[in-house]
Amino acid sequence: MPKFRSEPPHQHGTAPGTAVVLVNLGTPEAPTAPALKRYLRQFLADPRVVEIPRAVWWLILNGIILNIRPKKSAEKYASVWMTEGSPLKVHTERQTKFLAGYLGERGHNVTVTSAMRYGAPSVPEVLDRLKAAGNAKILVLPMYPQYSASTTATVIDEACHWLLTQRNQPEMRFVRNFHDDPDYIQALEQTVRNHWVKHGPLAAGDQLIISFHGLPRRNLDLGDPYYCECMKTGRLLAERLNLAPDQHRICFQSRFGKAEWLQPYTAPTLEALGKAGTQRVDVICPGFVADCLETLEEIAIEGKASFLANGGREYHYIPALNEDHGWLAALASLVERHLAGWPSKEKADADALAASARLARTHGAAS
Repeated sequence: MPKFRSEPPHQHGTAPGTAVVLVNLGTPEAPTAPALKRYLRQFLADPRVVEIPRAVWWLILNGIILNIRPKKSAEKYASVWMTEGSPLKVHTERQTKFLAGYLGERGHNVTVTSAMRYGAPSVPEVLDRLKAAGNAKILVLPMYPQYSASTTATVIDEACHWLLTQRNQPEMRFVRNFHDDPDYIQALEQTVRNHWVKHGPLAAGDQLIISFHGLPRRNLDLGDPYYCECMKTGRLLAERLNLAPDQHRICFQSRFGKAEWLQPYTAPTLEALGKAGTQRVDVICPGFVADCLETLEEIAIEGKASFLANGGREYHYIPALNEDHGWLAALASLVERHLAGWPSKEKADADALAASARLARTHGAAS
C-alpha cells in the first residue's frame, strides 16, 4: 500500500488558491440512538478527549457507555434539534457563509468552508476537497476561543495526520486561541448588554454566571492552559461589563465521571444560589461561539429547571454569539491577521496564467 495518497491532476494556467476552514467539535447526523452511537464512538475514542489507559477505557466505552448513553443523548438532541439539523452544524454553516461575505467585502479572494472534528464533514474530507480545488494555502481555525489539548490540539492533530498522507503538501496555518482577543470580548460584552436592554439590568443580589465547559482537574495539573484562559476571558468580560466581584461567578459545566473536575461546578452553583435566595441569574457560555446541545439543553433547560426548583425566580440563558454581527466582524478580523503575508487580496493575471499554460504544454505537460 503506498504511503502517500494519489495527487489530484494538476491544471497548468490556474492560480493557487487560499482557503479558510472553520472547525468545530461535531454532531451526530440525526437525533437517534444509532447516530449518537456512531458519533460518541468516534468522539470518546479520541485519546486527547479521554486520557486514561486505552485498554481500560475501551472496556468502559464499548461495554457500558455506548450501550447506555446513545439513547439518553438522542432524547436530549431531539429536544433542541432545528428544522435544518443540529444547532451546532446549522450555526457553523451560517457563520461560514457570513464570514465569506465579510472577507469578500474586505477585498479577500478566499474560499471559506467548515468541518467537524467528529462526524461530517470530516477534517480530512474537507482538506481533500480544498486541495483538489487548487488551494495551496489553508488556514485552519478551531472554533474554540480557549485552547485545550482536548479541543484545539485534536483539530491540529487531525489536520497534521492528513498532511502526513500528502506528497505535495499545501502550506497550512493554525489559529491557536483567541480567548483574550479584544474584538471577541467586545462581542461578548455587547450580547450581554443587548440582553439587559431586553430583560432589564441585574438588580442587587442578582448574578451573571460565566460558565465554561469543564475538564478534569488533572488536565490543569499536567499543564493544560485551558483553565487559565477561561479565567482570563471571564475576568475581561466582567471588567467590560463593570461588574463587581459579588455580581458574577465563573463556573465549569458538564462534569462527567467521579474524578475531580475544574471548579466551581455550574450545576451545584445554580442550585445553591436558588436555595440562598438569589432572585435572578443570567448565564452566558463564552467558550461556545455557536449554540449546541450543551448550551441549549444542559444550560438553558436543565440549568433553568434546577435554579427555579431550588427557589430562584428568574433565569435567563444568553445565547451564544452565533450569527451576531459584532462577532462575525471580530472573526473576520481574526482571520485577516492570520492571513497576513499570504496573497489573499491579489487578483490573478489571466494573460500571465494563459502564457504559463502554453509554456508548460510546449514542455510536454498534458494540461
